[in-house]
Amino acid sequence: MATISRGTSREGRVRRGLGERAMGRIFLTPSFAFMAVIALFPVFYAVVVSLYRVRGFNSEFVGLGNYAQALTDPDFYNAVLNTLVFTVASVTLEFVIGMGFALIMHQAFVGRGLTRAVILVPWVIPTAVAAQVWRYMFDHNPGFANAVLGAEINWLRDPAWSMVAIIGADVWKTAPFVALLLLAGLQTIPGDYYEAAEVDGAGPIQRFWSITLPLLRPAIVVALLFRTVDALRMFDFAYVFSGYSNSLATLSVYAQRFLIAEPRLGYANALSTLTFVVVMLVGLAFISRMGRHMVGDAAGEGER
Repeated sequence: MATISRGTSREGRVRRGLGERAMGRIFLTPSFAFMAVIALFPVFYAVVVSLYRVRGFNSEFVGLGNYAQALTDPDFYNAVLNTLVFTVASVTLEFVIGMGFALIMHQAFVGRGLTRAVILVPWVIPTAVAAQVWRYMFDHNPGFANAVLGAEINWLRDPAWSMVAIIGADVWKTAPFVALLLLAGLQTIPGDYYEAAEVDGAGPIQRFWSITLPLLRPAIVVALLFRTVDALRMFDFAYVFSGYSNSLATLSVYAQRFLIAEPRLGYANALSTLTFVVVMLVGLAFISRMGRHMVGDAAGEGER
């Protein structure tokens, strides 16, 4: 009888557990559905509008005509190139500088709280405000950047130097965000690992390569993913520095040009859809590649 009663109570707990999980799914489904509608409706709407040539209140179905026009437009490929150059350069510099900031903020020293606050100040400033301030500093008049560097560079007229200025301003603005994400990862690494490595004779550089980087990989993946996707969508700095100039237009600036300055709604939505596809593919490739490394490391640790 005791065995039967124990079996019955166990089955009751299992049934109750399954019921709780099912109830949880039921309660969460409306929230997930609402979030999906909010997130996916603009995408679907943009795709539908991109199939039409819109002129005022009149629209004409052209199918993939807008996409064909974009894929044969040299200015579109120039925008893709500008976006990729900006993304690679800015994300690389932000990661290196952010890692340095994170290592500094992770150390215990007098005034660490003030140092953290100072490092994070640029990230708090609104991007549009930061872009205007940096544009003013790079402008030939008053020429603050040239005065500091002792040079005579036309930062806002020369496309190459303008790209350098945009990248520098964005790195100044966003490196603290990367540092914050990496600092959160550093704080999860047990100090015992460093103490054991120091006892074994490992130097600071060896401890960094053998302990910090491998254990910080999840935080690195998150930081690089966030910044890569965000950089591919960059609009503020490019627009404030150069407006709709084709020589510096990113994908977002180029799409916005045909949405506001030269209204061609169907073409603008086609460009927005292509931008979304590029960002999604890069994000998925990034997650897939880095995810395999993380899974492989976890499997190796499990076998050990």
